[in-house]
Amino acid sequence: MRSQNKVASRQKRKKFIKLAKGYWGARKNVWTIAKNHIEKGLTHAYRDRKWKKRTFRKLWIIRINAAARLHGTTYSRLIHALKENNIIMNRKVLADFAMNKPAAFEAIVKQVTK
Repeated sequence: MRSQNKVASRQKRKKFIKLAKGYWGARKNVWTIAKNHIEKGLTHAYRDRKWKKRTFRKLWIIRINAAARLHGTTYSRLIHALKENNIIMNRKVLADFAMNKPAAFEAIVKQVTK
């Protein structure tokens, strides 16, 4: 008779069923179904942590471009001017200024597009 280590396999199943809490129907309490959906969910979570960064960068660029166009320039010209003037400011901060502190954003634009 071979050893099967039931304690470890039971713990593994309990851990997966705990992760499935809140799922609908058999996904929350049937081992084989819960296992499949948990694995798929964890895969999506891993992937989307990467996608989240891309999505936010896109959003920041859109906001900066919209605010820059209000001041007579474009996103690409503004970023180029910032680099030429050795002003190191990331897109997150620029987008925040564009949304919440338009006067500060306008001052930045005027500073670099003389």
